[in-house]
Amino acid sequence: MELTPARDAHGHLCDAACWDRRFAECVAAEEGLTLTPAHWQVIDFLREYHARYGQSPPMRVLVKVIAPLLGESQASSRRLYQLFPEGPARQACKIAGLPRPVGCI
Repeated sequence: MELTPARDAHGHLCDAACWDRRFAECVAAEEGLTLTPAHWQVIDFLREYHARYGQSPPMRVLVKVIAPLLGESQASSRRLYQLFPEGPARQACKIAGLPRPVGCI
């Protein structure tokens, strides 16, 4: 029997260390998404950001800091919403196994 990692009331992992790519695929499927390389770039970036700063970036910060990695056109709010329609910061962090970004309702 496989144990499911504990999640909070919003579906975010209680312990980010329990995350793996298979978990991300399962959460994405629950959210109605199929992860593409573009999704993975954002997810991997978020995990690196969280490891470095100890928090998930709010949307405004996400757009600003991911631009050098993805390029301006691919890092726009509009493009990120195409990838994560329920809110790039919130939904992407959920799939990445990270806490909800500060200020996320």
